[in-house]
Amino acid sequence: MTNRHLPTNLKGGHRIDRRTLLRSTGFALGLPMLESMTPMASSAFATPDSGNASQSAPVRMACVFFPNGAIPSAWRVSPELKAENTDLVTKDWEFSESLRPLENVRSKINIIDGLALDSGRSKSDGAGDHARGGSTFLTAARPVKTSSNIRLGISVDQVAATALTGQTLLPSIELGLVDSRNAGSCDSGYSCAYSSNISWRNETQPMPKETIPRLAFERLFGTGDAAAEREQRMVRKSILDIVRRDAEKLMKQVGQTDRRKLDEYFTSIREIELRIERTEAEDQASLPDLQVPFGRVSAFREHVRLMYDLMVVAFQTDTTRVATLMVDNAGGNRSYTEVGVKDAHHGLSHHREKPDTVEKIRKIDHYLVEQFAYFVEKLDATSDAHGSLLDQSMILYGSGLGDGNRHTHHDLPIVVAGGAGGRIEGGRLLRYASEQPMANLFMSMLGGMSVQVDSIGDSTGTLAGFLS
Repeated sequence: MTNRHLPTNLKGGHRIDRRTLLRSTGFALGLPMLESMTPMASSAFATPDSGNASQSAPVRMACVFFPNGAIPSAWRVSPELKAENTDLVTKDWEFSESLRPLENVRSKINIIDGLALDSGRSKSDGAGDHARGGSTFLTAARPVKTSSNIRLGISVDQVAATALTGQTLLPSIELGLVDSRNAGSCDSGYSCAYSSNISWRNETQPMPKETIPRLAFERLFGTGDAAAEREQRMVRKSILDIVRRDAEKLMKQVGQTDRRKLDEYFTSIREIELRIERTEAEDQASLPDLQVPFGRVSAFREHVRLMYDLMVVAFQTDTTRVATLMVDNAGGNRSYTEVGVKDAHHGLSHHREKPDTVEKIRKIDHYLVEQFAYFVEKLDATSDAHGSLLDQSMILYGSGLGDGNRHTHHDLPIVVAGGAGGRIEGGRLLRYASEQPMANLFMSMLGGMSVQVDSIGDSTGTLAGFLS
């Protein structure tokens, strides 16, 4: 084992390079952003309360997709527009029922109303709104209606990942809770690839998502050979037990704040690993009794939170700055029995305004936002050299459908959390009087990552008022 990456004299003016890694038996663990990695010239803004951030500080982007739209009346916050053809940007607004789980991070989120995905509308292609809603969610590009020769467009996450190639160990990480199907038709003649993927490398190549927490963990922190790593686990107590020797040497050379951050980091890594091992053991023991393809019904909450936790650690270590998560595939039919909803989500979304059915969808909407709030709060509680991880991130949460009952592609349910290193002011409602392409939000998000492009999808420019 070599320590050539570790500094030899921090007091003498040396600082830890951001790419410093702790390596052992084929595993590589990136370090969280420490004060020791930040030049003294930039330390003036590297405080949680500064409200500013260095242009060199990394900004992270995550995009979280949920299917089947939402109940507009339960999602939409007050107030309404005061006058026609006048945009509303205000901090004077009240939480709606569906968004109430985000109350604790109100000052660090923005609610955005009036966005549309025109490429998701039927036009002359007929049915297939769920496939179009999923495929356009991050591309804003028109999917070719086909079950074989797919063609779409590059997604905003991959535009950012391509621009950042070489700056992190992984350009991006794609996660999901339900496996992808890229062959055959899943929605009225549209390829299953459109319903199963929101991340697209190019017009014909979706990015495969990882749905198994253990494999996602190994992709982030392993060698890439999952089979070999599973073999290694049989003779190794823990990744953290092995690298801790290097960590202890490093912790002797940094300040008290950095020692605390390193301790938090290794504790979170170990906790995730133990939870994955426990979940794997429980799932293996109960596998013969499973009757549905999603595993044990009670596993959803743990599954989605594990994926959220993995994204937090990926950002904390700067292993990647770009991530996507599909809570379910477009048109997903998961049952959320943990909140008393035994019926399939997609079927319920065609509620025809029946009060009992609408109430079930409202419960699902609220429950999914509750899980997202867990992610946002954890980002906010995780320290970074320039504030919290949330301060240095942009987290998009939403669906490619507005009203799931009517299959609309306007007034999309969209929340953006995080400050993007001081580029986004929080706590606002941004409501646009005239329909805005969601691709304009993508353009602004890319700007927040310091990635400049001429256009994406059907963009007409940036989204007015979004960036500071």
